[in-house]
Amino acid sequence: MGHPPKFYELDDASVRLLAHPLRLRLLALLRHDGPSTATRLGERIGESSGVTSYHLRKLAEGGFVEEDPNRGTKRDRWWRSSHEATKVSPADFLGDPAAHRASVSVRREINRWQQRLVDQWLAEEADWDKGWVDAAGSSDWLLRLTPAQTRALHDEVLDVVRRYNDAEAPEDDPDAERVVWFQHLIPVRELSF
Repeated sequence: MGHPPKFYELDDASVRLLAHPLRLRLLALLRHDGPSTATRLGERIGESSGVTSYHLRKLAEGGFVEEDPNRGTKRDRWWRSSHEATKVSPADFLGDPAAHRASVSVRREINRWQQRLVDQWLAEEADWDKGWVDAAGSSDWLLRLTPAQTRALHDEVLDVVRRYNDAEAPEDDPDAERVVWFQHLIPVRELSF
């Protein structure tokens, strides 16, 4: 069975379903660590298997996760992510205040998760090989662009990321690690610090 579809594009119903921090965490764990059971996921996040099972079923109703037919039994159900990534297009929800609020909740939780990963990296940085410390980094540029230029920049950078995703290092490469790429491309009227 090949790779799952790359993106799950959120609509009004799915953005509301995903706007729950626990569901986002479960989905992230399944994408990062691979298939798991409600019990194992519950242990990872400090919740009961009943709670995680409920939220996994909700995620399955929305098409975010599915049962893994290659693992488990009726008593020991294994779940996996149905997609590699979720695409949130906030402009799609501007005409529906409730859906837009849900998309803000989803994006806010994703940003919190990204900040936790950056904080984790900063705490662990001294324990990593110099090559990784030199390769990793953060940067920011303040540009003056039109909406069309901003869209073009986003798409162009995403094409580069996809090219690297398609050419991932083999699992058995001892020099390879998982790498997270973040992008925040937002207009600002005034910089606040």
